[in-house]
Amino acid sequence: MTELDLQIASEFKDLPSFEQFQLWAHSTLDLFKEESELTIRIADEAESQQLNNDYRGKNKPTNVLSFPFEAPPGIELPLVGDLIICPQVVYQEALEQEKSFHDHFAHMVVHGCLHLLGFDHIEAEDAEEMESNEKEILAKLGISDPYRDDEE
Repeated sequence: MTELDLQIASEFKDLPSFEQFQLWAHSTLDLFKEESELTIRIADEAESQQLNNDYRGKNKPTNVLSFPFEAPPGIELPLVGDLIICPQVVYQEALEQEKSFHDHFAHMVVHGCLHLLGFDHIEAEDAEEMESNEKEILAKLGISDPYRDDEE
């Protein structure tokens, strides 16, 4: 079971509910871990940009940042890490990609949770596995393939 700490550090119109965030995180993390704890922080563009610059060297706000928790050797904790999500970027991307705001938000939570679990999309084979997991999880939530336009 996933335990969620939701921090709203940036107000934004029509943010998903706590229950939606819980469902999206639960739908992802519970596939891989029996017990997990996660923090999702809703951050404004300035905070997102600062963190993206500090940790990734990219001086612009981004949709989701994942910070996996690494326990010290010999310590077992269910904490998987933190997601920082910028609703302004998610909203803009949803408009550009002609997706619903909440569906795109769900994708960012699922995507970020998979990163916290060690998945990545740097190599083509890894990207294919990660995207396949995303599509499967989102489909179970009734959300269409977020990569549907990639093949066109």
